[in-house]
Amino acid sequence: MKKQKVVVIVGQTASGKTALSLELAQKIGAEIISADSRQVYLGMDLGSGKVTKEEQAIALHHLLDVADPRKDVFTVADFVEQGSEILDKTLKRAVTPIIVGGTFLYVDALLGKISIPKVAPNEEFRASLETCSNDELFAMLAQKDARRASEIDKYNRVRLVRALEIINTLGSVPEVMPSEKYDVYTIGLSIEKEKLHERIHTRLLQRFDEGMIEEVTRLHEEGVSWERLHRFGLEYRHIAAYLQGTIPNKEALIATLDQDIRSFAKRQMTWLTRDKTIHWYPFDAHEQIIADVEGWLAA
Repeated sequence: MKKQKVVVIVGQTASGKTALSLELAQKIGAEIISADSRQVYLGMDLGSGKVTKEEQAIALHHLLDVADPRKDVFTVADFVEQGSEILDKTLKRAVTPIIVGGTFLYVDALLGKISIPKVAPNEEFRASLETCSNDELFAMLAQKDARRASEIDKYNRVRLVRALEIINTLGSVPEVMPSEKYDVYTIGLSIEKEKLHERIHTRLLQRFDEGMIEEVTRLHEEGVSWERLHRFGLEYRHIAAYLQGTIPNKEALIATLDQDIRSFAKRQMTWLTRDKTIHWYPFDAHEQIIADVEGWLAA
């Protein structure tokens, strides 16, 4: 039996995944599944790089705004459960799904390339890590599972502890396998480092102009704790620190955030280069990408 076809778009932050996904979706009549651990949360828009309402009108988007940041903890298991249902329903309607990530762990898990073990919390193990700093936890994870460490926010203590807990319980790293269920065409967007850094900085300034600080202020006023905002990482962590007075001024905020996003993009590339199934293209080669996808779908 012929496998059903799924398109995936991956790339570093600010590499142009959204622009390509919208153009491709319009061209082939596809629907988009967002594979992003922060875009699932309602009201977390600018800080997560969520598509605008106008962009959502171009193509139907799934798994945006499905969780409440004040109380919900949306896990990779939740993503796989909901994403699998959406994938199956979309394919049954003879519509091509485009998975856009984002959070590469989510992409791999949804495609069945990595198993998501059901590991119960181990309070004794967690207690043994309480005296470790975030840097020490990150170093431990990097030694045990370099691939997971390449994507994780190294300041997100909860995720660091959970990743180590899973490895400790299983006694090994969850295996990465080729996708068995779907015929997948994965597009990787390649961009020169200098150009990427320029785009990161430009986008960052634009989001500040559009109200990213005000977004974080509103989230806190609506009941999202400072601790939770820090856990959401990057933009939310830095802006929360700025609003709490830990970062002295906006110039320092922009500088530290800009550098952290660059470091995150570097770690993302470490994850992506290990996947030999990715078809790499220059980030702006939309015409060639669309032609290749159309040819692959027709084959």
